[in-house]
Amino acid sequence: MAPTRESPRVLIVDDDEGLLLLMAEAVGNDGYEVLTAPSGAEVISQLQRRKPDLMLLDLKLPDMDGTALLKKLKERRLSVPFVVVTGRGDEKAAVSSMKEGALDYVMKDTGLLDLLPGVVRRALTNIDRDRALDSAKADSRRLEKEVVAVSEKERQKIGGDLHDGLGQQLTAIELMCAGLKEDVAGLGPDLVARVEQMGQMLREAISQTRILARGLVPVREDPDALRVALFELAERIHASGNLRCRFECESPVAVEEPAVAGHLYRIAQEAVNNAVKHARATEIVIRLARTPEGPWLQVADNGSGMPKLDRANPGIGLRMMNHRAEVIGAVLSIASRRDGGVSVTCGFAEKK
Repeated sequence: MAPTRESPRVLIVDDDEGLLLLMAEAVGNDGYEVLTAPSGAEVISQLQRRKPDLMLLDLKLPDMDGTALLKKLKERRLSVPFVVVTGRGDEKAAVSSMKEGALDYVMKDTGLLDLLPGVVRRALTNIDRDRALDSAKADSRRLEKEVVAVSEKERQKIGGDLHDGLGQQLTAIELMCAGLKEDVAGLGPDLVARVEQMGQMLREAISQTRILARGLVPVREDPDALRVALFELAERIHASGNLRCRFECESPVAVEEPAVAGHLYRIAQEAVNNAVKHARATEIVIRLARTPEGPWLQVADNGSGMPKLDRANPGIGLRMMNHRAEVIGAVLSIASRRDGGVSVTCGFAEKK
């Protein structure tokens, strides 16, 4: 069967010229485009030009063994899915290669040429399935980011409306109420007291509106906004008088992407809320630092720790923190501290 333009490409690697031709014929007859290479150096050269969909690899090559070749390919970012073709007595090496990522292995014996097309078909089917799964996961992550971005945009719109719309109107009414107080000064103390009460209620409403607006839009769009917002969060918690809360940031940490800053702030906010509501903490420390991989955030408390039930069945708060970390490509870890309490850490993995 002649390969079509869309046929999967299979690279067969073996230093036995006769066997190489026979394997190429067996695989090619099944409709695949076949490439061949007699050595590790030739494999590297071919992969630098174009990558196959699958590689059939003999572990014993004249210039290097299969393990060394796989290592070189990984170092040069030329790795491709592969199946090991090995001789009798090398079963242990073949099994070991499975730990290195081999999809399958086939023995060099009298049944090799009959088995090879089936092995190739099975491997390519698994590759297609994995690629489809990876694509679906990528689409899911993209959609999640879009949903979160739309949600954050709507949240900021509501926060802006509260601050600039309702907040301003309430302030104007409070000013009118202050003027009204002067107008009714001679009409009796009861009326003056009622106007004063109205003014107090309006001031409380204005304060609540500002708090809501600040919660909905906690991070401004500038590189230093996260540091400022975390400092203000610590100040508010400390000022409540229920516990001690401080913010530590030894050097400036610029976060250029507003979405990253926003998600890190929400993670810190949720971790602080958990410590206040559930852990009976008396002290919370919020830390922000810069690492080579990106910003690093930690919220540590001296509370009662995290129950085992929460580890097995995390609540919506813990799930949301994990989700926010995944959206920005960060890693979230939650651990009990030796001296009591919980440490919530969010950072970015080392780039490879």
